[in-house]
Amino acid sequence: MPSINIVMVEPEIPQNTGNIARTCALTGARLHLVGPLGFALDDKKMKRAGLDYWHLLNVTYYESISDFFKRNTGNFYYFSTKGKHIFSDIAYPDGCYLVFGKETAGLPEGLLHENPETCVRIPMLDNPAARSLNLSNSVAIGVYEVLRQWKYPGLLCEGQLRKFKW
Repeated sequence: MPSINIVMVEPEIPQNTGNIARTCALTGARLHLVGPLGFALDDKKMKRAGLDYWHLLNVTYYESISDFFKRNTGNFYYFSTKGKHIFSDIAYPDGCYLVFGKETAGLPEGLLHENPETCVRIPMLDNPAARSLNLSNSVAIGVYEVLRQWKYPGLLCEGQLRKFKW
């Protein structure tokens, strides 16, 4: 089965991380948490948002972004409001890394300058009063675009109703 990696660089809001963990658990995506984190890993809000899915996760922790890049190689796609390419126009390869920045500042600009061809954007209205989508929503959009392109490998694509009487 193909693999997908979700990288969160310095996440700040535990509920977002919990929601993203749940998305990873239900899609088979591997989660990479790059510190420093804006919360403790045992934060009750994060655990509550992830419900009882934590045991289903494949998660790796890193002290810093340089630690992450020392330990990983591959195809990295940087999700940013500053990206020049639309995220759904990219053909994502097996083992790709979808990289997301912290809620208040996004990814470091130096990283974006160094990788302009793999910086991608989720289209949004141009509204100075609304900076960007919620981080956990953005991750879900990115993950499901990759899985859609791959035809949802290993995922249950058809549900079944229970017997029902009126």
